[in-house]
Amino acid sequence: MAFVPDPLPPPLGWAPGLVRALSDADRLIGRLAGEGGRLPNPHLLIRPFVRREAVLSSRIEGTRATLGELLAAEAGAAVDRSPADLREVANYVVALEYGVKRLKTLPLSLRLTRELHAKLMTGVRGAHATPGVYRTTQNWIGPPGCTLTNAIYVPPPPDALADCLGAWEKFLRDRSLPVLVQAALMHVQFEAIHPFVDGNGRVGRLLITLFLVEREVLPAPLLYLSAFFEATRADYYERLQGVHERSEWEGWLEYFLNGVARQSEDALSRAERINALVARWKDELAGAPQAALKLVDLLAQNPYSTVRRVEKQLKVAFTTAQRAMERLRAAGILQQVNEAKRDRVYCATALLRILEEPARLVPTEAA
Repeated sequence: MAFVPDPLPPPLGWAPGLVRALSDADRLIGRLAGEGGRLPNPHLLIRPFVRREAVLSSRIEGTRATLGELLAAEAGAAVDRSPADLREVANYVVALEYGVKRLKTLPLSLRLTRELHAKLMTGVRGAHATPGVYRTTQNWIGPPGCTLTNAIYVPPPPDALADCLGAWEKFLRDRSLPVLVQAALMHVQFEAIHPFVDGNGRVGRLLITLFLVEREVLPAPLLYLSAFFEATRADYYERLQGVHERSEWEGWLEYFLNGVARQSEDALSRAERINALVARWKDELAGAPQAALKLVDLLAQNPYSTVRRVEKQLKVAFTTAQRAMERLRAAGILQQVNEAKRDRVYCATALLRILEEPARLVPTEAA
């Protein structure tokens, strides 16, 4: 039987555990926002963080591309991964970057949600799912091969979508709740409505980041929860079902707020270590030509590079780019990662390791 969710917000009981979880999440996301506002070049860090989120959000849906493969492909390297997988992840990057830019002229809304879906689903395996258009048929969630009769979850029927989505959009304008609590409720309700034929999970995760940016909780999109959801996937789906089947809102909120706290810590740690690494490399290259120092900043955006890429990005002569690459290779910052004599691909592997390490799911002692 299809589930039609009641309009938000639900009645909430503020048990001590939920209050502590909100306080912890608020404190840590506040630290992340403060550090993000003080970063000398926040855009340098946002680019790899966005791509990490794209990889992990797509992985939840079964796409197997890695962050290293996505970054290498963007740098122009040949990658042994299906173009379809890479396109799905790349579309997520496009959708997220589009959403952040679009928020300057359009609030988070049904219209923007459809635009995000169109960016996400165009030209990929789910393109049959009418990019940017809400479903007109009944969908359901369950293991491969399941049917409507034995599905784990059945979202609202198509004729109920307009009312559900209208109420959801109205809730986006609500100002009566803590922003993090509202983000958690907004996300779980979108997942319950499941308004598209495909791509609902990815759009729902995009909306979390965009909501926090719109409400100015974060100065830039530095926090992403897909790593937490991916690492705790069974808990994630169990908490969603708990809301749908038993109205266990407090359990979902504690889970979500714990994710915000842990991922804020995680992002802070990565940002600090990347900044420290970049600063150390620049110290080691003191006196080097300007192109070599600028190349370090490029590596903070994408650890992979080629001479042609440096030539184009720095707008320098090929030989200047070549000398800059060689200077960093000699300093141990770059390593060649393919076996080509020409079109060599280099990687700052120390930086890539920081980006690729698994999410931290427990509080640090310093927190």
